[in-house]
Amino acid sequence: MWHQHPHQAVSQDLFHSSFMGMSLPAPRRLLELACQSLLRDEASAIAALEWLPVELFPPLFMAAFAGKHSKVLKAMVQAWPFPCLPLGALMNHRQPHQDILQAVLEGLDALLAQETRPRRWILQVLNLQKRVHQEFWILWDITRAQVCSLLEPEAPQPRRKRGKVHSLTARPNSPLAPVEVLVDLCLKKGVLDESLSYLIKKVSERRGLLHLCCKKLKVFAMSKQNINILDMVQLDSVQDLEVNCTWKLSTLRKFAPYLGQMGNLRRFLLSHVFTSSHTTLEQEEQCVSLVSSQFLSLPHLQELYLDDVSILKGRLDEILRCLKTPLETLSITNCLLFERDLRHLSQHLNVSQLKSLSFSGLNLTNISSGSLQFLLERASPTLQDLDWDECGIMDPQFLDILPALSHCSQLMTLSFCENPISMTVLEDLPRHIVGLSKLYCVIYAAPLESYEERSGTINLGRLAQMHAVLKQMLQQLGRPGMVWLCAYPCPHCGCRTFHDPTPIL
Repeated sequence: MWHQHPHQAVSQDLFHSSFMGMSLPAPRRLLELACQSLLRDEASAIAALEWLPVELFPPLFMAAFAGKHSKVLKAMVQAWPFPCLPLGALMNHRQPHQDILQAVLEGLDALLAQETRPRRWILQVLNLQKRVHQEFWILWDITRAQVCSLLEPEAPQPRRKRGKVHSLTARPNSPLAPVEVLVDLCLKKGVLDESLSYLIKKVSERRGLLHLCCKKLKVFAMSKQNINILDMVQLDSVQDLEVNCTWKLSTLRKFAPYLGQMGNLRRFLLSHVFTSSHTTLEQEEQCVSLVSSQFLSLPHLQELYLDDVSILKGRLDEILRCLKTPLETLSITNCLLFERDLRHLSQHLNVSQLKSLSFSGLNLTNISSGSLQFLLERASPTLQDLDWDECGIMDPQFLDILPALSHCSQLMTLSFCENPISMTVLEDLPRHIVGLSKLYCVIYAAPLESYEERSGTINLGRLAQMHAVLKQMLQQLGRPGMVWLCAYPCPHCGCRTFHDPTPIL
């Protein structure tokens, strides 16, 4: 026979009276009013968690969050009946949530201090990521029928009735498993913000029981403080990594072993690696060898971005040899490469899944077009996006590339702005790409003929005429809907300007 605790009965009566003491407006409004009424007495609200239906936890949590009822939130974490608590989805950047986060972490900390798991609690992940799992809270916008069902008297044995709902809960007195705290980290210079500092403190205190996990990690500085944080992160949880510092080789060597532990990494951006005048070739080679060897431990890497990395020159093949799987995205930008680097790239890179290729900012003026042409031919069955902005490609190279370009059947976007291309070549381009049915956007370079000879500035009237010629060609070739935009640097600020006298977007 099931017996009800007197305090529990009072709390239950209070909760039901919150519903029954009012008329039935819209169900959502009714539920909000009931939650607000219950929260006026925090002690009763906390006591009610033991018998509160699972369906009411999310709306009550949202009401407690909005009203900043820290004590109730702390208790709700300890009774949370779902595997994941997506707290970050309720937060935004405009409002401080330090008190709320601290209350939730304190509740989690108090629970982890216990030797056994509570009956209803099955929390496995506290997700602090912003704009993730927002649908979880939206799904609990219950209908009028569901609200009415909550008002019906319960059966004599309500716990047996709810057995299916709690089928995923752990058995009483089962040992506590580690809880993951999932957060996107951005490690910069300076003092940590208060929320992150408190989180790191709790993770440090509950090592083994509280795991700091991070899908997106950005590193802007390798200070001692940031190294300590990296030592706490479950590095195999990192899937998206951006390392964007002004690196010295010694700092890059210090970071490399952490990279090798990110076995589930999908996306990696490495930017701004410089060498000083005192750096020897032997030191550069040792650093490249160390970093490249880490790629052997990254079997899931799909996207690789190398931007302004000075040590690549003449050594690109070392990285290519260490890639375990074919890439979907390869971006090598603002780097200096030798002819042999492009040759190794075209011959040895596995392009069976390559969808996006960017060489923006590479100086390809003196690179033979053969390597580029061969690379395009190999990638043509899968390539979707091609970016060759500011590469110094001139007419002869571009003409050599066009036949291979015409075979890229999956190509969707093509960009080659700020290259010294003539109008003659541009007029030849549509004939080669008109058969690419998926190509919808071309961003092309302002032709040489559109520049003033003396000042080197764009003559907009002349450019408009040339743009009209290209548009007419597309019309005649049966592709009037293809977007063609001309991009050129602004003479005043240097920023990229797009020119289309007949807007079609």
